[in-house]
Amino acid sequence: MSGKAYNVLFLCTGNSARSIIAEAILNRLGRGRFRAYSAGSYPKGEVHPFTLQLLKGLNYDTSSARSKSWDEFAAPNAPQMDFVFTVCDDAAGEACPAWPGQPMTAHWGVPDPAAAEGSEPERHFAFAETHRMLSNRLSIFISLPMTSLDRLALQRRLDEIGRNVPKAG
Repeated sequence: MSGKAYNVLFLCTGNSARSIIAEAILNRLGRGRFRAYSAGSYPKGEVHPFTLQLLKGLNYDTSSARSKSWDEFAAPNAPQMDFVFTVCDDAAGEACPAWPGQPMTAHWGVPDPAAAEGSEPERHFAFAETHRMLSNRLSIFISLPMTSLDRLALQRRLDEIGRNVPKAG
């Protein structure tokens, strides 16, 4: 992997919560080194209101947040991805499009905050937990020595990040 900015696509089924949150986090944490995108296999067509509320409350720029199909990123004029991460178990089990350039892939599943039940504060907490888990994983990801790891070693590290759900603290 070279010293260029890496393109990263986060996939989820609905592209209304988890993948949008991951996109926002990486675009902030990895500014200049990573460009993050998100998409869904069956996009909801709108970003979940709690996702927008959480991100705005944490001072993320949400002006470009939108629910979109992964077909946009399989098109010939789409940015070529270096990494594609699924953040929901349903999307991980689906047949994904063929991504140009053979990006590295990994599954980093986290619970769907949009499916959380309970009081409004409990549901908001689910979104905050999703942000925390993804933020921890992405902090580890951006600290990887991309240029000094061979492809196989990098793939092992990506898989480890997905298997080891980071804890608070």
